[in-house]
Amino acid sequence: MADMRLNGVHHVTAITGDAPANVNFYAGMLGLRLVKKTVNQDDPTVYHLFYADEQGSPGSDITFFEYPGAARGRAGAGMVHTVVWRVGSADALDFWAERLGVERDGGTLAFNDPEGLRHELVIADVTDEPLIADHPEIPRELALQGFEGVRAYGREAEADSAPFLAELGFERAGRRFETRGESRGGWIEYEDAPADQGISGAGTVHHVAWASTMEDEEAWQKRVAEAGARPTPIIDRFWFLSIYFREPSGVLFEIATLGPGFAADEDPEHLGETLVLPPAFEHLRAQVEPILTPLPYPREAWTRS
Repeated sequence: MADMRLNGVHHVTAITGDAPANVNFYAGMLGLRLVKKTVNQDDPTVYHLFYADEQGSPGSDITFFEYPGAARGRAGAGMVHTVVWRVGSADALDFWAERLGVERDGGTLAFNDPEGLRHELVIADVTDEPLIADHPEIPRELALQGFEGVRAYGREAEADSAPFLAELGFERAGRRFETRGESRGGWIEYEDAPADQGISGAGTVHHVAWASTMEDEEAWQKRVAEAGARPTPIIDRFWFLSIYFREPSGVLFEIATLGPGFAADEDPEHLGETLVLPPAFEHLRAQVEPILTPLPYPREAWTRS
């Protein structure tokens, strides 16, 4: 068990108050693929939207709960405040600077989504497979390549989070803690929290998930408990198994498995086209489908022309 390593970031889940605008930005502007349109399994009256690469791979998957009309939130202590993505070159940074209407800052590019969630692009310096979605306006060599890491505001990062993360196999470099497994790597970096208290709402991150193999999930639950946190039981999310816990700085972590994956119940060629409910929630379809915000299929205009 001591040799287990988490395979980088599995997914990042955030909150939106406007699902149609969210689809337009993440599937349109950023060129990600909407790979699963489903509901929040803890509150099935609201959407859970998943955007990723062409295959819906862990490591590229940013997801959103939609609470229609939700006020904007504000990142504070114990919250992730920036999602960091990989791109392949300086040319890619220039492409995104022009597409997003922002300025490059050397080897990085920062921008906010329409609700204020901050993103950063960095040039990949890893051997990990690029996780790329197809989009007619974005050449593959310039596209987003999956997650590099996340930045968070810490409360007790030095005193408490550092030894805790070491118990989970993260390696420290200053205020950055990296985990690298057999398939991918990723990191979380802590910054001093602002004086203002964080407020959960549109444009804020709910949790960051780290990737585990299916066979190691039970061992991870035990390891997290032995490190001093209070993990949930293993929860079957149908597309992956999950445990949740807060690390000592207050950031909500999930450990999610690399399978079964989003093609478990949809043809890979048609991911994200229709509302899909896990089998345990299918009996709620008649109740929830009429109250969900109508959404366009973002690829219809260019895949069926």
